[in-house]
Amino acid sequence: MATPVDMRPLQGFTVAVTADRRSAEQIELFARRGAKVLHAPTMATQYLDDEAALRQATDEVLRVPPDVVIATTGIGLRAWFESAQGWGLVDSLLAALRPARVVARGVKAAGVARQWGLEVALQPPSERLDDAIDLLLAEGVAGKRVVVQEHGQPTGSAGADLAAAGAEVVPVPVYRWRLPDDPAPVHRLVGAVVAGEVDAVTFTSAPAVSNLFTLADLQDQGGALRAAFNSGRVVAGCVGSVCAGAAADEGLSAPLFPEVGRLGLLVRLVTDELSSRRIELDLGGHPVVLQGTTAVLQGVPVELPPREAAVLAVLAERAGAVVGKTTLANRLWGPGRDPHAVEVAVNRLRGRLGAAGAGLVTVRGRGYRLDASSRPNERQPHPAPAGQ
Repeated sequence: MATPVDMRPLQGFTVAVTADRRSAEQIELFARRGAKVLHAPTMATQYLDDEAALRQATDEVLRVPPDVVIATTGIGLRAWFESAQGWGLVDSLLAALRPARVVARGVKAAGVARQWGLEVALQPPSERLDDAIDLLLAEGVAGKRVVVQEHGQPTGSAGADLAAAGAEVVPVPVYRWRLPDDPAPVHRLVGAVVAGEVDAVTFTSAPAVSNLFTLADLQDQGGALRAAFNSGRVVAGCVGSVCAGAAADEGLSAPLFPEVGRLGLLVRLVTDELSSRRIELDLGGHPVVLQGTTAVLQGVPVELPPREAAVLAVLAERAGAVVGKTTLANRLWGPGRDPHAVEVAVNRLRGRLGAAGAGLVTVRGRGYRLDASSRPNERQPHPAPAGQ
């Protein structure tokens, strides 16, 4: 059974974006693929260009130029240089940094360093700060002055490891990550995930993950949120391995992440995962395609409420077998829910399916059975929409 050609790969799916920076780009990429997108920033970036700490760190670098510079993020390095430009110190700062051995954590940091005339000596393939530090430690840093451009958080273990190896560490705090000023969108997102109304949540930094669960825990929803992710019905899409590590630390069992940390690759990975969940059915000779909350009946897309779409998906997974009301209720909404909610959802779903609804059979005293041939859609990569 072929999927209608006019269906986009994420039509019927809901994706939540937690990023504060570059969120518009990510939202557009998912929307162009047909997804409904929720935006709930779980963090805010606070730049420190007007604060004494950044100016003091810059003065310290100018007083005694470093032997090594660690550039952790492109946005942070650029913000530092632009702040110095505002103070009339950028030429002096660049002159102090050029003789140093520059270590870039990733491609973006390396690109900004080169744009400002700095030569990059080291860059780990993994784009992990820990691996950049390991490269330096292998060379030896005893007696060297090492400037670390911080990436939203204090240097922590990275600075401690360098100091333990005999380096003099000079942290440069360019910005800080903090909780969002308005947590209401995040609270709504948590409720939607727990209620089964969201198919995927994307994260582009480790703090974005931890802040989501911090806010959820404050509302006593942390356990339910973790259960929703670990049920397999909600995808946790992370931009890279560090971000995925933060998700694992929060108790998520299977976060998805691309091998190389790029936004476009994250979007493609989430797209492939969700679109592979499309189900094609034959209900008594009536073709039905279910993709997220969109059911295609006789070639016509029909939007289903999330609960009804979830009921159809669960029954389709076990086509021909009887699924009990309590089992359905527990699977869809967690333990303790009234099985009567399943009856309501099934009756409404049957009506929305029209003639194909006859294939949704009530087995008295036992539950429901889908009289259908069913097969999940085989995962196939989707071409990027024109213009990407």
